[in-house]
Amino acid sequence: MVCFGHAHTVSDIDWREEVGFLAEKSPFFRNFASHILPVLTFATLLVGTALVGVALTRIPQRPTDAAPPSPAPETSYIAAGSLTGRTILVDPGHGGYDGGARCRDSGVWEKEVNLAVALAVEKSLTQRGATVLMTRRTDTDLCDDTTRPANVTKKRQDMQCRVDMAVQGQADMVLSIHMNEYRVRSESGPQVFYRAGSGAGRLLAGTMQEALITALSPQKERAAMPGDYFILQLDTPSVLVECGFISNPAEEALLLSPAYQEKLGEAIADGAAEYFRLAQAEK
Repeated sequence: MVCFGHAHTVSDIDWREEVGFLAEKSPFFRNFASHILPVLTFATLLVGTALVGVALTRIPQRPTDAAPPSPAPETSYIAAGSLTGRTILVDPGHGGYDGGARCRDSGVWEKEVNLAVALAVEKSLTQRGATVLMTRRTDTDLCDDTTRPANVTKKRQDMQCRVDMAVQGQADMVLSIHMNEYRVRSESGPQVFYRAGSGAGRLLAGTMQEALITALSPQKERAAMPGDYFILQLDTPSVLVECGFISNPAEEALLLSPAYQEKLGEAIADGAAEYFRLAQAEK
């Protein structure tokens, strides 16, 4: 979730950790105000956060009608086919002590919506023949205080465990499921993020964004964008999918609907399969 001008409550825990792995190394991160949010200043990004001068969990992606700096390529969308032989890690963001954002009207935590959508994604991927690895199936985090070094935060250990699962499971793809949030409640629409500089991630983000637009016909059609998030650090094709805005009243209602969650699951599976089709065609 991206949170501007909205007071975090119990889930405002080590948000800087989400982008900490790449922050020091990435010129993109150091210049994100000009590349990702051309209409906002760095100071504006920090308004409303509990720690002034500290990066947020995810780089705030202020919706804009301006042309994106480095959009993922548009694809000619074709209904996705078989995923037999593919291993895909599905990561429902947050969980346990970390609730993420909170729905403005219902009060439901993002972690709950993430899990519901992720389970729908698992169902659709499995129906297409994929082997699916889930980072969690219940309301839990992945940190372990009995093994966590004193100098490692719970958030950092939790995120590292998710990345480790992809490596240990030899995943062919990583799909991290999240919900967006913004102080302007009219903002809406799904958006996909990939690691800057990753050609595979950019291609996957493009097919995923197109699949979501095709399936959901959102009022606001957004472009896939680069973003520095911890879960995207692997060379494995990886994307972070913001399924919609839980700060938008109408979209919140949709995102809480089992029928809409199923539709999201099918669309994300479509985008995954289309990526593999295009990647194979390029060989």
